[in-house]
Amino acid sequence: MTLDMPQTLPDAAAGFSLNGRRALVTGASGALGARFAGVLAGAGAQVMLAARRSAPMESLRDRISHAGGQAAVTTLDLAQPQTIGAAFDAAEAAFGGPVDLVLNNSGIATPGLLLEQSDDDWAQLMAVNLDGARRVAREAVQRLVAAGEGGSIVNVASILGLRQGGGVAAYATSKAALVQLTRQQALEWARHGIRVNALCPGYIETDLNRAFFASDAGQAQVKRIPMRRLGSPSELDGALLLLASDAGSFITGTALVADGGHMVSPL
Repeated sequence: MTLDMPQTLPDAAAGFSLNGRRALVTGASGALGARFAGVLAGAGAQVMLAARRSAPMESLRDRISHAGGQAAVTTLDLAQPQTIGAAFDAAEAAFGGPVDLVLNNSGIATPGLLLEQSDDDWAQLMAVNLDGARRVAREAVQRLVAAGEGGSIVNVASILGLRQGGGVAAYATSKAALVQLTRQQALEWARHGIRVNALCPGYIETDLNRAFFASDAGQAQVKRIPMRRLGSPSELDGALLLLASDAGSFITGTALVADGGHMVSPL
């Protein structure tokens, strides 16, 4: 038996290139959103930074531009659906075509027990984490279908969408719904050449949670992670690029977990 070997070895890294792609990143004013936007720009995408607060994004845009990338800024408030279409209009005007890569990263968390959480807090969280992501994806797909183009959508969920946690019922429920929404979107939009996947991070260290994880309660949670440590934002880069780029061209409807083994830890 002879093996059909290529004359040259494949350039696996080429599949991760985002050259020519037009991206929109929601929640780009936060720590993870800024990291994600930088990664996409570093891979060659033109990136529209979208969030409620423009000042942090303007600084990020300048850093991306200084590093040789392309980025622009628009305001987006998922609690005000009319701003969604305006954000896509701004991206099209800036980049000369429809957004073909969406990173649904916006999210809020309101900790609390189910018996103590108000209806207003629950509704607000669902409006951003679930309905906001749904509206952003729908806007992108409507425009891509009209233009006859394909694309990729990455919904940022969480391992709490796949497993329970104490005092985070609303957040966990929103992320579980987002994972299921991802699968439904993937099913319906595959025929249009549009892939939809969910990225499910575990505990990632940021400025917002560093003090908690340094506490006794936080350290107790860290000990439940098989790797016995928190993840860093940079350790989500590979997973994001796989889902966003042609390197993952046959991947759709999946929930990719990056959590140091937390999901396989024993009960």
